[in-house]
Amino acid sequence: MTSKDDRVSAKIGIKIVLERTKRKLSQEKLAELADLSKTALGAIERGTSSPSIDTLNRIAIALNMELSELVTVRSVEL
Repeated sequence: MTSKDDRVSAKIGIKIVLERTKRKLSQEKLAELADLSKTALGAIERGTSSPSIDTLNRIAIALNMELSELVTVRSVEL
């Protein structure tokens, strides 16, 4: 993975954390809603894992948002 890919993964992770906390969901609850393990969700939120589109879509659905909205990370600062 390139450093640009790493930055995108990190920004997506931050966005997931922001959206999850805005909805007052625990990491465990979001993982359950998205049919992921808590460990997998934690890695995505930390930006150490590059999730598939399918996984991101499941997270978006669990957060009641569009996939495109979830992956729009232009305004997310590292």
